Amino acid sequence: MTTTAILTDIEGTTTDIQFVHRVLFPYAYEKLPAYLREHAGEAAIESILEQAREELGDMEADLETLIGAFRHWIEQDRKVTPLKALQGLIWVEGYRKGDFKGHLYEDACEYLRRWHDSGIRLYVFSSGSVKAQQLLFGYSDFGDLTPLFSGYFDTNTGPKRDADSYRQIAASIGCPAEEILFLSDVVEELDAARDAGLGTCLLARDEQPEAAGHPVVQRFDEITV
Repeated sequence: MTTTAILTDIEGTTTDIQFVHRVLFPYAYEKLPAYLREHAGEAAIESILEQAREELGDMEADLETLIGAFRHWIEQDRKVTPLKALQGLIWVEGYRKGDFKGHLYEDACEYLRRWHDSGIRLYVFSSGSVKAQQLLFGYSDFGDLTPLFSGYFDTNTGPKRDADSYRQIAASIGCPAEEILFLSDVVEELDAARDAGLGTCLLARDEQPEAAGHPVVQRFDEITV
């Protein structure tokens, strides 16, 4: 079956996961209190705060309580949608100020460009918000790569380990699931994608898994499309 679309994860796949944990998360953790206190009255932030209250199960939680909750979620690396949305807004400032650039493996950049130029449509599915995804690729080490991508998906679509999420993505992309190749460094995500009918490939840059159950490569130039 011909591959007409590639859906890629970010952390550990196109990007060193340490960039996220050593650069992005600490930056958001540090800037978050002041950012929320300054912007709490804005509509976009009010919506995020309401989502956070729902997540906490406390619709009366005040701003300082929510600041503590957001920072606790960062410490726990929780995949909480309002946190991801807030982090994306904070990272906007960091990227625009030049405090950091989006890390990308050189082989990932090269082959994303090659696949795009060959007519394969490229999409992203990450636990980070769509805004965070666009920022990372827009302010990458290799310049603005956002023109390469046809669409972005985050946890608003659904959990990354749930096959229904990939069924929804395939429907949104508008091509048969078997024509979509999903790239990730997490076996459980690949299992869910395979259950939805997608092709899969595991990126294992450092350690080779003992029983992945999927094609395994270390670099993008080893991926068979």
